[in-house]
Amino acid sequence: MPMYWTITPQAPGTVPGAFALAANDGAEYRLSLMPHLSMGPDGFVRIIGISALVLALPLLGVLGTPVLWGLLPFAGLALWALWYALSRNSAERRALREDLCLTKERIEITRTNPRKPAQHWEANPYWVRLNLAEKGGVIENYLTLEGNGRVVELGSFLSPEERAELYAELSHALRHLR
Repeated sequence: MPMYWTITPQAPGTVPGAFALAANDGAEYRLSLMPHLSMGPDGFVRIIGISALVLALPLLGVLGTPVLWGLLPFAGLALWALWYALSRNSAERRALREDLCLTKERIEITRTNPRKPAQHWEANPYWVRLNLAEKGGVIENYLTLEGNGRVVELGSFLSPEERAELYAELSHALRHLR
């Protein structure tokens, strides 16, 4: 899952775990959310290779004729367009992330968007409400934080199951710090 918790400082004498902190030890929870990258470098090479093979098959019939030189630029352009689209999608998915910092005094979320300025939100965690709209909405398990006069969506790129798990962990962390 593309969710990474970092908790500092750890309370002395506790077993390491997600929420093994004393309520008054200045605990700071940091959460980084990133979209899941379904295709790695090996998959990228395979897709480009298979596409090159599929584009080359029709060209075998016109080998040695002037028609080959007319079709070759279009096949090359199609292969380049696929390579460009996959590379750009991968780069934008890597640039997208949400960072959450939760302490006893404040909760703040910074969302880094590709090709757009970062968005920032903060509030007092005591007054923040965490909501999970499970069914009946446009999005299943729609996760929001409400506080400081705003409603902020959290983990929009996560799957419904991951948002439900994030809701459970984040509500536990909020209860722990209150």
